[in-house]
Amino acid sequence: MQITTLGIDLAKSIFQLHGIDAEGKVLLRKKLRRQVLLSFLAGLPPCLVGMEACATAHFWAREVAALGHEVRLIPPAYVKPYVKRQKNDMADAEAICEAVSRPNMHFVAIKSADQQAVLMLHRSRELLVRHRIAMINALRAHLAEFGIVAARGAHKMRDLVGELQSDETDIPAVGRTALLSLVRQLDALETEIANLDREIHAWHRQSEISSRLATIPGVGVITATAAAATVADASLFTSARQFAAWLGLVPRQASSGGKDRLGRITKMGDGYLRKLLVIGATSIIRSAGKADPRTREWVQALLERKSARLASVALANKMARVVWALLSKGEIYRTE
Repeated sequence: MQITTLGIDLAKSIFQLHGIDAEGKVLLRKKLRRQVLLSFLAGLPPCLVGMEACATAHFWAREVAALGHEVRLIPPAYVKPYVKRQKNDMADAEAICEAVSRPNMHFVAIKSADQQAVLMLHRSRELLVRHRIAMINALRAHLAEFGIVAARGAHKMRDLVGELQSDETDIPAVGRTALLSLVRQLDALETEIANLDREIHAWHRQSEISSRLATIPGVGVITATAAAATVADASLFTSARQFAAWLGLVPRQASSGGKDRLGRITKMGDGYLRKLLVIGATSIIRSAGKADPRTREWVQALLERKSARLASVALANKMARVVWALLSKGEIYRTE
């Protein structure tokens, strides 16, 4: 008998393995250190290997697949129901081994190194943008203590900086030194964000998938590149609604007895991509007069019944379904 299904509980240094044969009999329970994992798997006959889709899973999935094994990544939330009683590495590996063999299990597509690199650009940019917002808020708060205020918006921050740097402001020299230090940090953040934007635009120009997604109204370069790098295989989703549900853009259900009870959106899945779609939908609603006739009529009819925020989320749901259609069919957006 040989191992046909193997569950691996990933970690930083110690990995737990659980292997079974075709009849479900346990043949392997073993702990391995990081340095010997690949050499051990290289000595096994090709089998089905399951892992939770965590931070390092895509790297290990590529390495293990190169050894001839079939690798499948499972969302951690779908593994949890298979954990028996106490939670530990051995129980987790057994649960992964059980979950990966289920015929109706949903899996995560394995990302390439290039896709992961593009997502690093996005995550780094998002972190720097949050730092820039915090820096701007700090500057506004400190300057307001001296009666120096400006209109809302990041572009209005330059007016405050100009007043700070002028000799007419009634701010003590010690306080001005501290605030100018924040200004220099803000300038450095803006420079780094601009550099990341250039890298993202360069990848967008050479990516055929990202270029097709950018033809969707409300989907710009940032959203298109994020979607192209995040969705490694659109065929894993059986329908456009399933893709929208994966992004958390469908209502949460509490239905029973044949009665449908729908609540707020689930907010499951990729929060970054969901946020970008909602922002794009909001821009369409604010400039609905410039949208194509079908979208304009749909938005206007929805705004007659719902608030602008609900309408933007509903439109983001619709945009997500269009994204899936373009990814799965290899086409561009057409208004007719």
